[in-house]
Amino acid sequence: MRWTRCIRAEHILALGLALALKALSGQTPAVAPLEQPFKLTATAELVLLDVSVKDAAGGHVSNLRRDNFRVYENGNPQAITHFGSEDVPVTVGLVIDTSGSMMTKQREVIAAALAFIQASNRQDEVFVVNFSDGVKSGLPESIPFSSDIEQLRGALSAGRPEGRTALYDAILFSLSHLEKGTRDRKTLVLVSDGGDNNSVHGSADVVRMVRESRATIYTIGIFDENDRDRNPGLLQHLAQVSGGEAFFPEQLSKVDGICKEIAHDIRARYTIGYVPVRLGDKGSLRKVRVVASQSGRDKLVVHTRTTYLLPDRRPLVVPGDDPNRKPGS
Repeated sequence: MRWTRCIRAEHILALGLALALKALSGQTPAVAPLEQPFKLTATAELVLLDVSVKDAAGGHVSNLRRDNFRVYENGNPQAITHFGSEDVPVTVGLVIDTSGSMMTKQREVIAAALAFIQASNRQDEVFVVNFSDGVKSGLPESIPFSSDIEQLRGALSAGRPEGRTALYDAILFSLSHLEKGTRDRKTLVLVSDGGDNNSVHGSADVVRMVRESRATIYTIGIFDENDRDRNPGLLQHLAQVSGGEAFFPEQLSKVDGICKEIAHDIRARYTIGYVPVRLGDKGSLRKVRVVASQSGRDKLVVHTRTTYLLPDRRPLVVPGDDPNRKPGS
């Protein structure tokens, strides 16, 4: 779940999405050609951001080029070395609250989730997580991901609304399962009507894992007025940190349209990469800001990850070396 990987010979040390690994293995990455070839070295680290851009009216802006973006890390401008704007398939998890308070909402939520799947890229890898007292995968154990609409319909219908809410455990389980997918871009769509009252883990565990993951998280909060456990602040924070969006519809009928909007947003995102500057070997929490502008347009609204955790630098392992070998042996 870390954003970095050790380099061994031709491998890179990657932060965020691992698109560059495809380039090294001879596959063509889903990114636009660079003005200058991007050369990866044995000490390179690459931050790849999943970026959404909208105009003042909320419409997606899909015709931007690399020169339309500015990237800042901890307030310092960064040179953009990687840029892409194609509709590439993603690994996506639908994380659905099936606690007892969702009894009267389940039909509309399932219909909205199916609308999301139908509006998504047909090559997406999709999984379903249902959570109430505990956390359960909607698909059979032998099918970790699917693009089959009927399989996914069954997975969404497998959770019977009952019990309490293990929201934190569900998010952690889903983030872990995302990493088993083969798509470079990772996304969660979380639908819940409240906070958490039955998890083993806490909110701090969730926030830490979100910062260490490559996932973009969209949240949809469906709250009852008398729900004392609701926690819209956490849903907002998870979306902001990861670069997604949080939605709080006033009417249940709005969820269908929101799910279609999220599917469109995922398919319209840009990929922007840069090499961060290290000061020593210790890792640190990095703050990220991306600005987009285009001549003739009013201010553009950008959604992307706002922080990430740069881990401690790991020693380079030379092929054939035993990292556990004692000096002199």
